[in-house]
Amino acid sequence: MSDKRKLLIVNGPNLNHLGSRDTVIYGHVTLADINIELTARARDLDVDVEFFQSNTEGDLINFLQSRCATAHGIIINPGALTHYGLSLREALVDSRLPIIEVHISNILSREEWRSKSVVGPIAAGQVSGLGWKGYLYALDYLSKYLIQDSDDNE
Repeated sequence: MSDKRKLLIVNGPNLNHLGSRDTVIYGHVTLADINIELTARARDLDVDVEFFQSNTEGDLINFLQSRCATAHGIIINPGALTHYGLSLREALVDSRLPIIEVHISNILSREEWRSKSVVGPIAAGQVSGLGWKGYLYALDYLSKYLIQDSDDNE
């Protein structure tokens, strides 16, 4: 097994349609484009990343449960599950890993129902409204957070 830190990059419902889905809000960058950028940045940060996207909450939970034992952190854009995905929230809690929640749009400036996140209270941080680059900011932060946490425990 690699000595590198491993981060899970998890995307929920409808994020597979980035690039064509409501481009005024979400832009023209696809999830595949974001993953390419994240892979390059992860290489620079000397961390490994593993990507997963599903439109089904159970698949997201199964992925997390199968990978958390070998991961060091999670970056997640839960999509609409942000607001009601309590089973997903519990799987994230059970992971015992640091979590950064990412949203391309500013969920606080949109419809009222979008402003509540069931993931936010259990996350180490949230990046919202900074476009697709929010994923890069989350990766930068989480990789540094893990290094600092590791240094603090030595």
